[in-house]
Amino acid sequence: MTSWTTADIPPQTGRTVVVTGGNSGLGLATARALAAAGARVVLAVRDPTRGEQAAAGLPGQVEVRRLDLADLASVRAFAQAWTGDLDVLVANAGIMAVPEARTADGFELQFGTNHLGHFALTNLLLPHVTDRVVTVSSGLHASGRIVLDDLNWERRTYSATGAYAQSKLANLLSTLELQRRLTAAGSPVRAMAAHPGWAATNLQSGSGSRLKDAAMALGNRVAAVSSEQGALPTLFAAVADVPGGSYAGPSGPLMRGTPTLAGRSPAASDPALARQLWTASAALTGVDLPASLRG
Repeated sequence: MTSWTTADIPPQTGRTVVVTGGNSGLGLATARALAAAGARVVLAVRDPTRGEQAAAGLPGQVEVRRLDLADLASVRAFAQAWTGDLDVLVANAGIMAVPEARTADGFELQFGTNHLGHFALTNLLLPHVTDRVVTVSSGLHASGRIVLDDLNWERRTYSATGAYAQSKLANLLSTLELQRRLTAAGSPVRAMAAHPGWAATNLQSGSGSRLKDAAMALGNRVAAVSSEQGALPTLFAAVADVPGGSYAGPSGPLMRGTPTLAGRSPAASDPALARQLWTASAALTGVDLPASLRG
């Protein structure tokens, strides 16, 4: 396809977008582009002070609300406070390859933040969503395994990279199953996913190892694209006229290039696994598809 840039974003005036983790990295670049196109953008962030600092540098109508995806009470509070329509939810926030830890609810931190927090938020906000949900995954989903009887790494030996890959595979499976359920309910809302390729953000600096963080910092300088370039697949998934269930990513080699529809691993395309994961996620979070959308 021809090059797709932020100049191709259609006018977003009158539309409302929530971007989780919108105060830095890919989320900030996504929020900036949508605000510049006229959208009202809500930065859903763990640290409102940092969120306000980020919002001060953005154009247009931007506001900040607190959201901690590692705490289901915070997720519920955010959703309960929401009123009015929400055109697009961008489930962008995430952590990567961090030392073993638990969320406020006892989930493995990466699975709990990257997948379960967004799973709960998405389903709680769905009654307000009018257009689409975009979930940011990763090319590393291809190395992930969903272990349904040990999603929270309580019996396996913890692997920081394995836990991250599982969470990103879970993002894609959740998107697959959400789209199936939306279609079955006759909803026009689309469930989308995207991955940035290798983008230079602070995501890669939380391993807890100075050596690993230094190696990732070097890789960011040598091989990664900017946050603005890395956000293009997310923006493409958020505004382009592509089918529900689509997965956007860079079109070129080395996870670079203009955004296009991307391939995914066989596991990420498994409808039976997607349904099983959905059931498990609903049981863990106590949140499921809104009753109005259930068949």
